[in-house]
Amino acid sequence: MNTTPSKLPPLATLGPFIALLIACLFFATQSDRFLSAQNFSLILQQVMVVGVIAIGQTFIILTAGIDLSCGMVMALGGIVMTKFSADYGLPTPLAILCGLVATTLFGLINGLLVTRIKLPPFIVTLGTLNIAFAITQLYSGSQTITDIPEGMTFLGNTLKIGNASVAYGVVLMLALYVATWLWLRETAPGRHVYAVGNSPEATRLTGIPTERVLLSMYVLAGIFYGIAAMLSVARTGAGDPNAGQTENLDAITAVVLGGTSLFGGRGLILGTLVGALIVGVFRNGLTLMGVSSVYQILVTGILVILAVATDQMSRKGVR
Repeated sequence: MNTTPSKLPPLATLGPFIALLIACLFFATQSDRFLSAQNFSLILQQVMVVGVIAIGQTFIILTAGIDLSCGMVMALGGIVMTKFSADYGLPTPLAILCGLVATTLFGLINGLLVTRIKLPPFIVTLGTLNIAFAITQLYSGSQTITDIPEGMTFLGNTLKIGNASVAYGVVLMLALYVATWLWLRETAPGRHVYAVGNSPEATRLTGIPTERVLLSMYVLAGIFYGIAAMLSVARTGAGDPNAGQTENLDAITAVVLGGTSLFGGRGLILGTLVGALIVGVFRNGLTLMGVSSVYQILVTGILVILAVATDQMSRKGVR
């Protein structure tokens, strides 16, 4: 039974890195500003929220599931954080903790519905997407919350690295990717995630509690959505009830472009980071070229289809 990321087909492993390199080379020929340190810093800042959401999404997709609610759960977490801080006067750490609890609770609900009631993840998370959206709008009164303390925007501040200004939130995102990569690669619980996604029944027969692994992945994903909410608030300086409406698809796009199989059991978390960067590079490069945002969405859709097609071909190659 193939349960480790090291058994990935070479195309699935190297494809995202090659695609990112080709994209960078192409846009470098189209705009003199693309290769500047400040522009790369901007790309990282633009992808840091989706990048963290995509970590949670990777956990779910590795187990052959999908989470459509991630963006709206993130938005709800941001509203809870800013509301508790601005309206109730809670200290920043405690307000952030309340937001994390809210997103983790949604992760727990998703996990329980999938593992206990055996509902399909697509249907479960489609339902909780709408529930999270409704709660966010009702709780915020559909109003953006701007009166927040400086502590909540700390991760949006930058530090100088050479000629670039790198946000603290970007540093946190990269640290989370490294930590997650080590956990999935070097620990038994991390390897169990791959095993469950690859073959749940065979994994159960080896004595691994598959339902517990699944539930823990949804809960852990909820925690990452809360961290993404914290980054979103830090970057925008506000709690926006209309945030998160495209982040779910952006996160899925990043995971798929990064080489993680939608059928579960195969993928690299660092590939997800590359996938997020591919989306960021394309949008940034096309913007520098003066291309309309509609065409940026079109290109993203084409990339997703190509990535899924590549996944299908690699699966046939393995067989």
